[in-house]
This record gives sequence, structure tokens and C-alpha cells, in this order.
Amino acid sequence: MNVFRTAAVTAATAVLTVASLSAATAAPAPAPAPEFLAAKELPASQTPWTASKVKEGVADDFCTGKIAPKSSSTYRTFRTELDTGAHQTVTVAATGARAKALVGKLRSSVEDCLGKLKKEYPGLKGTSRYQGKVSVEEGAYVYSIDTADPKSGSDDIRLYSVGRDGKTVTVIGWGRLGDLDGVPLKGFKKTTRTAVAKLR
Repeated sequence: MNVFRTAAVTAATAVLTVASLSAATAAPAPAPAPEFLAAKELPASQTPWTASKVKEGVADDFCTGKIAPKSSSTYRTFRTELDTGAHQTVTVAATGARAKALVGKLRSSVEDCLGKLKKEYPGLKGTSRYQGKVSVEEGAYVYSIDTADPKSGSDDIRLYSVGRDGKTVTVIGWGRLGDLDGVPLKGFKKTTRTAVAKLR
């Protein structure tokens, strides 16, 4: 009987050891993907917004499209039927410090964008303004860029916001034909607050 009892204890120990090793070597559960804005959360428009699927990489944008690393970013685009579009890019950095640095780079890129546009399109006129901070998580910053092209006679207005929650950063761009008058700035700030609050 002692032999069987010893064998049973040894077998049980072996099972527990294997179970412990399996638990120790099991890959940790992946972090949940950041949640993006829904079409209905964009500023009010004369026609409804529609949203694309979330894609890998960064949104194509003259001011911000080359700043965030593509490998750790995803994005979504939005559009209406009346020359109004928007996009959101979300980047998950390795650390909070790197996320904070990315916010600084994105803000600088938006602040410098009008100058770059004027170099790209000689004769372009415009005004760039900082429109204030939105108090949400680690903060979000809102800008407007109002341009007019004398050659084509077209006016364009774009709004940008850059925000962060911990290691996750989002940049939102919104644009349409026209100028700053009548732009839903209050609605855009509300959209920004919603977007940053959704980050994980």
C-alpha cells in the first residue's frame, strides 16, 4: 500500500508542477484595443456622418500624417455628403513618457503646419490659432487653420485636437470648405472630450 500511496503522491505532484508551468508560461491577455469615435459623436452636420472601419497605420493628413509611428497606430475616417470630412488616429506608446513626447510633436506639427502649407502652395493666405485646452484625462489641445487660395478662390477651414490618456494618444482632424465663421468649434471640443475619455 505504501508503494501505491507514494506513486499517487508523485503523480499528483507532477500534475501540479505541469499546471504551474503552464500557467507561468501562458501569454498574458492582450490589452483591449482603444475605442474610437462613432459617427454620431462627430460635430453636428447638415448631412449624417458615416465612419470607415478602423485600419492599421495613421490617417493621411498634411499636418499630422507623418508624426505618429504607423506600427503602433490605428485610424478611422469619417465623411458627410457636403464636403466635410474628419479622421482620428490613435497611437499606443510604450510608456507614458513617450506618449507625452508624442503629444508635444503632434502639437508642434499642427502649430507649424500653416507655414508648411504656404511653402507648398505659394500665394496661400491663412490664419492659425490655438483654440484652448479641453480638460479630460491628461488634457487635449485644440487648433484651427483657416486658409484661402487666391488662385482658385477656395477657402478651407480645418480643426485639430491632440489628447492623451496615459500611454495612449489621439489626434483628430476635421475639415470643410469655408472659413472659421460658423464652424462648430464647441461641438468639436465636445467630440475631443469624448474621444480622449474613450482611450485606454
